[in-house]
Amino acid sequence: MTTSPLAAPAPARAIPRRAVASWVLYDLANTIFSMGVVSLYFSLWVREQVGAERADAVYGVVTAISMGIIFVISPLLGAMTDRAARRMPFLIWSTVLCVLLTALIGRGGYLFTMVAFVLANATYQAGLQFYDALLIEVSTPENRGRISGLGVAIGYLGSYFAVAIGLIFGTDDKPFLFTAIAGAFLLCALPCFVFVKERGNPNPRPVFGWRVVRESTAETLATLRDGGRYPGLLRFLVGRVFYTDAINTVISIMTLYTVNVAIASGLEQKAGEGKAQLIMLAAISAAVAGGFAWGWLVDRIGPKRTLSMVLWLWVITFGCAAAIGLFTLPVDSLFVIGALAGIGMGGIWAADRPYMLRLTPPDRIGEFCGLYGMVGRFSAITGPLIWAIVAKLTIERGMPAAQGQGVGILVLVVLVFISIGILAPVQDGHEPG
Repeated sequence: MTTSPLAAPAPARAIPRRAVASWVLYDLANTIFSMGVVSLYFSLWVREQVGAERADAVYGVVTAISMGIIFVISPLLGAMTDRAARRMPFLIWSTVLCVLLTALIGRGGYLFTMVAFVLANATYQAGLQFYDALLIEVSTPENRGRISGLGVAIGYLGSYFAVAIGLIFGTDDKPFLFTAIAGAFLLCALPCFVFVKERGNPNPRPVFGWRVVRESTAETLATLRDGGRYPGLLRFLVGRVFYTDAINTVISIMTLYTVNVAIASGLEQKAGEGKAQLIMLAAISAAVAGGFAWGWLVDRIGPKRTLSMVLWLWVITFGCAAAIGLFTLPVDSLFVIGALAGIGMGGIWAADRPYMLRLTPPDRIGEFCGLYGMVGRFSAITGPLIWAIVAKLTIERGMPAAQGQGVGILVLVVLVFISIGILAPVQDGHEPG
């Protein structure tokens, strides 16, 4: 039976504005956690516990362990959501677990807090995977870049909350800060749970059990072996390992780097922590503007060209940041670097989510978002480990902390160059609706 050329096209899918707004608000919610816990206060807690000389290495190892957990189970979780009737329950449970664990950080001994952080970060990362897969439910191919960029821009406003908590209440009572962050995360996440409605899976299958684990793992391995069926997918994923390696690492050590540069410039540690918070605010402000701008550009010129421009911006940013530590430049120079990094962070997340969806079959979004997340977690394992190795070879052998970290940032520049080379042949593909 042939279709008449005069047949009316399928009506456009109506997406309520409150669904879009609620999805975007979840980006703000999880950014409160990532900025407040991962980028700011937990690294300072570690520094207080083990000292400045060991802080980089210890923090790098504990972060790598956390990411290692989610790296192993990420593809399985993605495949499970493809089988499930809906993805939202996965997002709800991962968020609630993260909130509970975050509230426990700092309220026990050293080992207890380390375990709480490891598990809280792992559940946060799992939630990101489920959240990214829901982008397709609140956007169309024509506006996906703008919605993704809007999420990035509004999401970074959550960083203001995290920084403001420390500025208002001080950074001495870190268990209180972690509990406040947990409460803010949950409060801002609730609208997404209520108002984002999924089209649902028309053919749900069993989600739990050893048979499901075996089948899902086999499907993922088959995808990796036969990447030619999805042009550019594996190359994109490998390239993503390298640039997220560099960017996730610099996000996690930005506070420590600022404090060390401040001390090298003659400031006390407390003044350095205050300076770090202000520089974070500059980076956040730039990231908000960058999310809007890069998201608009994605819809105009496509995610591939946009991402290429963003990566070259990161090369410049890392080069300048390394020079500040290596040549003991004034700590206020980091305000400019923070602004550049913020623009770059907004661009990365605005461009690479739509890029991934352009390479993703509609019926395997969960699995492919799992692979997308898996390489991000792999980079979050290797990045901190590379940073820890550089710290041991420089700082722990007597090099001033700021200069040793400057050497580490030069290593990150190399990683971005590698990613640019890997991604060069990858083109935009057909994007699912």
